[in-house]
Amino acid sequence: VRLARDVLPVLDDRATGARVLLHAGPPVDWADMCGPMRAGVVGAALLEGWADTPDKAELLARSGALRFEPCHHHEAVGPMGGITSPSMPVLVVEDPATGRRAYANLNEGAGRCLRYGALGDDVLDRLRWMADVLAPALREALGGLPDGVDLRAVTAQALQMGDECHSRNTAASALLLRALAAPLARTAHGPDVLEFLADNHYWFLNFSMAASKLATSAAHGVPHSTLVTAFARNGVEVGIRVSGLGDAWFTAPAAQVEGLYFAGYGPEDANPDIGDSAITETNGLGGFALAAAPAITGFVGGTVDQALRTSRDMARITLARHEAYRLPALGGIGAPVGIDLRAVLDTGIEPVVTTGIAHREPGIGQIGAGLAHAPLECFRKALAAFPLPEEDTAEAATAEEGTESAP
Repeated sequence: VRLARDVLPVLDDRATGARVLLHAGPPVDWADMCGPMRAGVVGAALLEGWADTPDKAELLARSGALRFEPCHHHEAVGPMGGITSPSMPVLVVEDPATGRRAYANLNEGAGRCLRYGALGDDVLDRLRWMADVLAPALREALGGLPDGVDLRAVTAQALQMGDECHSRNTAASALLLRALAAPLARTAHGPDVLEFLADNHYWFLNFSMAASKLATSAAHGVPHSTLVTAFARNGVEVGIRVSGLGDAWFTAPAAQVEGLYFAGYGPEDANPDIGDSAITETNGLGGFALAAAPAITGFVGGTVDQALRTSRDMARITLARHEAYRLPALGGIGAPVGIDLRAVLDTGIEPVVTTGIAHREPGIGQIGAGLAHAPLECFRKALAAFPLPEEDTAEAATAEEGTESAP
């Protein structure tokens, strides 16, 4: 666990002098940002001391004094708005075989959170406490574990205990807390930290996201591959990246989330789909592992039968079954993993994601949870971007030349 500016060079404001914020989803400018993401930008500007009132923070953003880049461009991910600023602590997840790393900010818990676009002294005070108390305690506790924490093993076990490791992380959070409890208890603020983590059933989500980013990045850059390696939403657009198509984003308008709302809210209040957390689905978790978490239907809507059917449907658009992430309710078969854009278009089945619902207006926060889908338009654009095979290109050129010379 490190400060973002210490591990993400783009956020090292001390070296660059620039004021940069990372956000969820494909690229988006301030003028086009949705309400919850704008609120995250305002909160981050206040947190960093770049402005002392929300109005001044908005003025700063409008003026062009802040620069915005997707988390995914820097091997990072962030839930919902995903706003990550220089002084925020981030998780550092590493593949020991290659040294490759991925990053995610820390989870604030449920209720009023900056990631959902909530603003206020309570939100900022919690973020300051996380940087000043939680992060150092976690760093010290992890220092007492020479081999770190095996997130793949935690995820695999949590799937056997009723999680899908996106919108339900109850078991995974408990397993991670068990691994860290003893060293955390020996830190200066151990009791306060343990109390916070015990009440936060979502805190594994960000670990799950960073681990999934690490796994999917390993598959990126394979020539001619139609494997989807990123699936992210910024509240305005949904975007995918494909292994064989470099760093290009293929986007479509973000869909509405279908789900259950907190009392007093409804679909008319909801922001379209938002967040980097669909990286878990890209790695075979979340909606793809819905069969492992039948209890989640009480939170996102639907039935147990629909949850089982969803995991079966997702297997029709993926390339493989995960060797470690297994689904007990389907006989222990591996979770479907590796979205293939050809299979998506052949079947017409849209990848599903379990997600929270943010209010469309800035400053309010979460108002529900449900299911969303990646629009087929993203996949059509990506397939169209693939170059023709060399032999087809040559034949096309020959045919074209023949046409031009014909009488």
